[in-house]
Amino acid sequence: MTTLVEGKHPGGFLVWEAFRDYTRETITIASGMLEPGTVLGRITASGKYAAHDSAAVDGTETAVALLWGRADASAGEVVAVAVVRGPAIVNRHDLVFAGTPTEGEIATAHAALLAAGILVR
Repeated sequence: MTTLVEGKHPGGFLVWEAFRDYTRETITIASGMLEPGTVLGRITASGKYAAHDSAAVDGTETAVALLWGRADASAGEVVAVAVVRGPAIVNRHDLVFAGTPTEGEIATAHAALLAAGILVR
């Protein structure tokens, strides 16, 4: 029998949001193959987004948004939708972090998202 594996769905991390036209924006992803729910940082020099990296020094060290759907920017920049502000509540178990962050780094990212009005539960 074939085993099927269901991947992440666009917006599957979202528990509640006030108004989608307020909480979401169209953004530019600078690089990477990213899944829905990926925690994003904003590159200071360009204003574009990439996967959050707590060890970076380009702006992506601060979590500022969550990617709504899959985005493949491995061959170049792509346009995508992200939850960039709240009020919104998201499921912490459905968020995707690049690499293997420590619990402290994850807590810092959650606090940064809360500053944008995105509550991680």
